[in-house]
Amino acid sequence: MNEINWKAEVEKRQDELLKDLQSLIAIKSVLDEEQATPDAPLGENVKEALDFMLGLGKRDGFAEKNVDNLAGHLEFGAGEELVGVLCHVDVVPEGDGWTTDPFGGELKEGKIFGRGAIDDKGPTMAAYYAMKIIKELGLPLYKRVRMIIGTDEESDWRCVDRYFEKEEMPSVGFAPDADFPIIYAEKGIADFDLVQQSNKSANSCSGDVIVHFFESGRRYNMVPDYAKAIVTVSSGQTEIVQSYSAFVDDNGLDGRFYIDNGQLVLELKGVSAHGMEPDHGKNAGLYLAEFLAGRQLDEKAAGFFQWTSQFLFEDSRGKKLGIDYSDDITGDLTINVGKISFDENSGGRLGLNMRYPVTFPLEEKRAELTKKLAEEKLQIEHFSNSAPHHVAKDHPFIQTLSKVYEEQTGEKAELLSIGGGTYARSLKTGVAFGALFPGRADVAHQKDEYMFIEDLLKATAIYAQAIWELAGKK
Repeated sequence: MNEINWKAEVEKRQDELLKDLQSLIAIKSVLDEEQATPDAPLGENVKEALDFMLGLGKRDGFAEKNVDNLAGHLEFGAGEELVGVLCHVDVVPEGDGWTTDPFGGELKEGKIFGRGAIDDKGPTMAAYYAMKIIKELGLPLYKRVRMIIGTDEESDWRCVDRYFEKEEMPSVGFAPDADFPIIYAEKGIADFDLVQQSNKSANSCSGDVIVHFFESGRRYNMVPDYAKAIVTVSSGQTEIVQSYSAFVDDNGLDGRFYIDNGQLVLELKGVSAHGMEPDHGKNAGLYLAEFLAGRQLDEKAAGFFQWTSQFLFEDSRGKKLGIDYSDDITGDLTINVGKISFDENSGGRLGLNMRYPVTFPLEEKRAELTKKLAEEKLQIEHFSNSAPHHVAKDHPFIQTLSKVYEEQTGEKAELLSIGGGTYARSLKTGVAFGALFPGRADVAHQKDEYMFIEDLLKATAIYAQAIWELAGKK
């Protein structure tokens, strides 16, 4: 068989590819549980996007299947082994400030704009056309190739959970929903709450400062950029507000205070960041807790905020908690304090997002932490865990993808590890493989999201060759 010019095959289909991608972007496939029905469990628009992809597959002669309107697949090829390509068609809300129609798929400046352009509708369409090219060329496949289409990746992964309850697990697979070259390792991700145990003997009226209310953050996996506290100051209020202003200035933050119904309200703005690297942000909740910890607080609040200051402030690696850990595969364990709340009646609660290395002894460290927390009258609640994932660097699957990437780009296929999570971790042997190229800005989830058309075409060629190498050769 003559050598296939994958880039040329993609270019022949460029107009058709872009047209189909524009049609997919036009569907506002944002989770809408308020309008959910038995036939559309995540909302009508999400189902429409799934139906659209299954319809493309039917049009082009793939075998298609809908799995409970939560996921679906498109398949071709023959053989016992199955190669998976895991994509998703749901998107985050568009948000404000766009200069283009977020669901218009506008083509300009060598880019295609729209919510989902890079996450993950553009890469999904690239992978789909990679399959379509192989099919149209009539290339023989000795394994089956299956595009698995999810609809809940941006939320709770109910799609892949349900899918793999009912359907076959691919022997190998990739998710075109992250970065090139190859993400071969992903940290474990655990969310849990630390809850202040009730201390009925604590005097909530003692101290110069009584904390009535404190709130910061709404998501475990984000560094909170806003915090608010409502307190009553029995003496020295002028000194406290002066100290607060100095604290805000010294730490390069933005804060304000005011009196409301005789109570002092403190508000603080920090810098948001993704929870997988807390040091990229400034945690407004931890900074405000740190300020309060230095005041003469009532007994209940003092126990909570002083502990928070001592064990969590300016320590994203869990050293003070005694759970710091690092390995050569995925690097450091990180702790993000995504939520902090305190109520004078119910006490305090911390919502933590822990991203831990592949070799981290989770159960052993969790037991040690539980014991240590009990001594401080804190307990762990609502612990959820997504296990770490990695594929050995020398696995033939990794070697094949590396070869393809290097041949198509002329660049070294560096192996990457991340603190985030992709669909690849739902596979026994899976990696994240593109479609964001090195050096490109990551505009996923941002206003005016886009994908370079050049990158879309290049990714399609990479995926086509990769699928052919994985399934078309004995």
